[in-house]
Amino acid sequence: MRRPHVILNAAMSLDGKIATRLGDSEFSSPEDWERVHRLRCEVDAIMVGVNTILIDDPKITVKCDKKILKVVVDSLARTPPTARIITHRGDCAVLIAVGGKAPEYRVEALRKAGAEVFRAGSGRRVDLRRLMAELWRRGIRRVLVEGGGNLNWGLLEENLVDEVQVAIAPVIVGGKDAVTLVEGLGFGKISEAPKFKLLKVENVGFNVVLKFKRV
Repeated sequence: MRRPHVILNAAMSLDGKIATRLGDSEFSSPEDWERVHRLRCEVDAIMVGVNTILIDDPKITVKCDKKILKVVVDSLARTPPTARIITHRGDCAVLIAVGGKAPEYRVEALRKAGAEVFRAGSGRRVDLRRLMAELWRRGIRRVLVEGGGNLNWGLLEENLVDEVQVAIAPVIVGGKDAVTLVEGLGFGKISEAPKFKLLKVENVGFNVVLKFKRV
């Protein structure tokens, strides 16, 4: 299957949390945010999961003239039509990828709000491989994934992640209800888990950024 190159990017605590139990996810330094904005301008699409939209309501700003496709993976079309990723989209198009069981009234509400909706498969969940093939068909060659943990797991489970960049903050937050870098079921054996090679380590503000590529 032809698909885009996928970069998973996240900021996290020393203990691997990307959000606290209360949803606070401010782990990036100002310097790391500059890195993220540069990275956003180097890709063709930015992808997030619906929980990121529901909890953080991000605009996902792009600080360059490039028109980036903003993609939300949202199996049941739970993205509110008033979500800032739609209302503050500017010149960037917004694509909501839904599953086959997403209610039509929600789909229509998103279309009326200005988003495009793509049904990725007939099952309840978004078929991520089908979504990636569709993005390739649209000319998308590089995708930046900005969470959350369930989307990260889905992509890793389907062997769709090529690079990982993590900015580690010097804090430990703990909590069984805090969101980790990768949620979901997880791999049962280490031998089943995807392997990555460390490419670079750099200090970025108070963060340490680790860059890996898939082996």
